[in-house]
Amino acid sequence: MDQENRTVEGVVKAQLPSGLYEVDVDGRHRITAHIGGGRDRNFVRVLVGDRVVVELTPRDLSRGRIIKKA
Repeated sequence: MDQENRTVEGVVKAQLPSGLYEVDVDGRHRITAHIGGGRDRNFVRVLVGDRVVVELTPRDLSRGRIIKKA
């Protein structure tokens, strides 16, 4: 079961409740994403308008994890 995660780059369009963000990819797709965990999580500040890299799973391409700012 070898599933590869896919990364895309987009722009944060809105901050949603519960630590979620709405990311616009290519001007056509909207992805709901959260900030990836890890020890550096508290130091990542994501604001509306920031360019971010989002990691998607093959199972659901409408949800993802923000892994870094672009």
